[in-house]
Amino acid sequence: MSSSLLFNITTFAYLVSMLCFFIHLAFRNSQAGAAGSYTAYGGLMIQSVAILLRWKESYDLGMGHAPLSNLYESVVFFSWTIILIFAFVDLKYRYRIIGAFVVPFALLGMAWAQLGLNSGIEPLVPALQSNWLLYHVITCFLGYAAFAVACGVSIMYLIATRTGINEEGRKGGILAMFPPTRLLDDINYKAIMVGFPLLTLGIVTGAAWANYAWGTYWSWDPKETWSLIVWFVYAAFLHARFTRGWVGRRTAWLSITGFAATIFCYLGVNLLLSGLHSYGGN
Repeated sequence: MSSSLLFNITTFAYLVSMLCFFIHLAFRNSQAGAAGSYTAYGGLMIQSVAILLRWKESYDLGMGHAPLSNLYESVVFFSWTIILIFAFVDLKYRYRIIGAFVVPFALLGMAWAQLGLNSGIEPLVPALQSNWLLYHVITCFLGYAAFAVACGVSIMYLIATRTGINEEGRKGGILAMFPPTRLLDDINYKAIMVGFPLLTLGIVTGAAWANYAWGTYWSWDPKETWSLIVWFVYAAFLHARFTRGWVGRRTAWLSITGFAATIFCYLGVNLLLSGLHSYGGN
């Protein structure tokens, strides 16, 4: 069995999971919500095996590197980290409805990787031949995944509060299934509290890697510049919450803005701009 087949199965599992969560959302069917969670967990396990198998396949081809070196592999890994962070949130809070706003991010990534990207295993370019690859990519994408979850619950918060109905008034309909707005705001904050230090560590390890590969810690490459912009957005989020007492809709919008900047830093820079990170393109 190849890693490619397992990745296809993973994509299908995330599709089924998303549909189950949508049924849960539309019909308030608790069994569909549970099925969505368990299917996502199953897809996560299958994807974990597929990533390890792809790593082995690279050694079998004489290349021997972690499957984190090109756009296809990074998108697959990003999807894996999103479901991993979602699983922690799902197991802790037991609000299945959150999956309807988070799992689609992972499904979109896997579908794009399987249908639109080159999945071939290729040798590492010289700049990537370093142990810093693992440290930098893993920390960055775990941070990105936490931001994706924060974005999903922020969208839920904005939907819940846009209606103008208070917690007591949400007795029926779809909104009755949403977590309390205070809990959504708290999950948003905690997810960013997890993602921000991981992003910071990713930037630090990236600077160390850059010095190893190119002889300079910082060169204002487009990827480096946008990483700093993303860092400042989430630093502003935490600063506003700690010192100004920002909560609710303002922090929800700031979280969504931060994730949009994150996606541009990850994909927009690679695909639209040229620089030292151009090897990350397709």
